[in-house]
Amino acid sequence: MGECKLDHSLEDVRKKLQEQASFLSKELYEGFTNFLDKDLSQQELNEAFHLLKKYDLSSKEEQEVRNEKMKEMFQQ
Repeated sequence: MGECKLDHSLEDVRKKLQEQASFLSKELYEGFTNFLDKDLSQQELNEAFHLLKKYDLSSKEEQEVRNEKMKEMFQQ
């Protein structure tokens, strides 16, 4: 995942989550939903967006890496 110079809004991240929902486990989807209910920094929103971006097109190995990053992000 390359660095992106765009800032993504909470609405952008929620939309991306909906687009990728069928590719995420129930646990990850619910974790993401709860995470987005917090008061998030711009950096957190951008990171969340990029973890979801093209998730469905990622290899299984890449998805596993992203899954772990999502779980770490939810714990913060």
